[in-house]
Amino acid sequence: MKQRKKNKSLVSENKKLLLASKKVSAQAAAVAMPEKHTYGQILKSSAIIGGSSVINIGIGMVRTKAMAVILGPTGFGLMGLYSSILDLTQSIVGMGINSSGVRQIAEAVGTGDTARIAKTAQVLRRTSIFLGLLGAVFLFGFSNRLSVLTFNNDQHASGVALLSLAVFFNIVSAGQGTLIQGMRRIADLAKMGILGALYGALISIPVVYFFHEDGVVLSIILVSLMTLLTSWWYRRKIDIPAVAISSAQVGQEQAELLTLGFAFMSSGLMMTGAAYLIRIFIVRDIGFEAAGLYQSAWTLGGLYIGLILQAMGADFYPRLTAVVNNNVECNRIVNEQAHVSLLMAGPGVIATLTFAPLAIVLFYSSKFEGAIELLRWLCLGMTLRVVSWPMGFIIVAKNAQKLFFFSELAWTCVYLGLAWLSVAEFKLNGVGIAFFGSYIFHVVMIYFIVRRLSFFRWSAANIETSFFYLSLIAIIFLSFYSLPFMLAIAVGVLGTVLSLVYSIQVLLDLISVDRLPSSVLKILQLFRLTPKGSFNNNVIEKVDEAAIDFEGKKPWITVKRLLIIFMVITSFSMWTHWYEGLYDWLEILNYFKFLCNSLLSYL
Repeated sequence: MKQRKKNKSLVSENKKLLLASKKVSAQAAAVAMPEKHTYGQILKSSAIIGGSSVINIGIGMVRTKAMAVILGPTGFGLMGLYSSILDLTQSIVGMGINSSGVRQIAEAVGTGDTARIAKTAQVLRRTSIFLGLLGAVFLFGFSNRLSVLTFNNDQHASGVALLSLAVFFNIVSAGQGTLIQGMRRIADLAKMGILGALYGALISIPVVYFFHEDGVVLSIILVSLMTLLTSWWYRRKIDIPAVAISSAQVGQEQAELLTLGFAFMSSGLMMTGAAYLIRIFIVRDIGFEAAGLYQSAWTLGGLYIGLILQAMGADFYPRLTAVVNNNVECNRIVNEQAHVSLLMAGPGVIATLTFAPLAIVLFYSSKFEGAIELLRWLCLGMTLRVVSWPMGFIIVAKNAQKLFFFSELAWTCVYLGLAWLSVAEFKLNGVGIAFFGSYIFHVVMIYFIVRRLSFFRWSAANIETSFFYLSLIAIIFLSFYSLPFMLAIAVGVLGTVLSLVYSIQVLLDLISVDRLPSSVLKILQLFRLTPKGSFNNNVIEKVDEAAIDFEGKKPWITVKRLLIIFMVITSFSMWTHWYEGLYDWLEILNYFKFLCNSLLSYL
């Protein structure tokens, strides 16, 4: 009887294992399956991640506002210092496994091997738990020293020690999020972020309201705990079979995970260090007020572009890793991602250039108007960042750790060198000029690196789109130096509207209109950006291709011609205003009239 029960239990366990393996295999096949075109997937993931990021920013703003009102400047500053200790500990102890883990999971998924996926996921979970415990022990052990270093006393040592719980929760939660991202469960990733932020805000605000400064550390811990529970809830939806894994296999997998993770960690520390040194340059050469202006411009400059880059990292990175050994497929995906990213970024950058004064006053106050010109320079650099980042992911996906590290080191050195020279010459605007110049270097450097790695070449569509948008952005940027302010604003508004229509029309041309959600299609039809179709029970009937391609021309071609005419007229206007200011245009006209009158009198 006992033997029968054992056999039955073994059969039951084998069935469960087989079922789980089939589910993972199905998920892996769905992820690894090559697509004819990825434009639809890019737009979908960008909409999901971008939308969730906007919601998270909104929740964060409400939480920050509530904390600032309840705690006041002193208590809010205390929360900021505790958060800095937490972030720094996570950055160092986390060893960059969030980014390297995504690559390892995505690579395993790309093979379609269920056992390999399970082993990689198991090693990732063990490593994140180990690093979480290590970080907690480290912070607890050095709590007294960190309290003295940060607060100049040991009165906050107990609070720093309690933050060790938050370190553990955050690192383990990040490991679970890494698995979800590596499996390309983008919707779950977005929901996880929103719910974690929402639950954390709903719990932490009452804690601070009742306990004030004494509840600051507890509120941080509760936010981390809710993030962990939310990530665990979505992690458990992924069926990963339990497989036997030897200590040698664990060591090999961890070595790859931590080696690439160290490169990511080093890159993050270099960027953090560069930002720190830039602020030192500003404070020493200009003053503390200028450092505040720089912070405001930097935050606004990266707000919109950050949404695009975040969406790129969430879906594009694991998707690229899954096909990275196929150079043709890899290069095609990078070109398509870059094309879509440029079309999405262009109108946003032009809008930021145009409405920079309004954005500064709305988000901050009129006291920050000195950051307007710096914000515009930063926008130029952010545009080039959108160009270079898709190519840079090839280096990471191919696990070229040394190239990745030295490329980041080279960019950091160029950025700091240019900033040191430019701040002395151009004051605060010199930081923006240095950032723009460093990304010119970055684009060229990354392009030559990926040509060597995967024989990458820009597609004709990307060359055309890049040249078109970079020219348009340059003209809008220069108009604020050449034209009267109100005329430059009018030029910027018209450029924003036309470029937005152009980007939408091109994106609609890249994907099938009938694949769009009915709500999105109705909005586009409301603004006459797509031909009208019919709706039956929320199912969209396919729009006639003849309606889209009217008179043998696609709608975006007409808009592009309008934009070219717009750029020519704007360039001519800038030239006339420049010429008038330099040579006194009215005096030349009067002289021309005098010559004409003299000739007429002679005749």
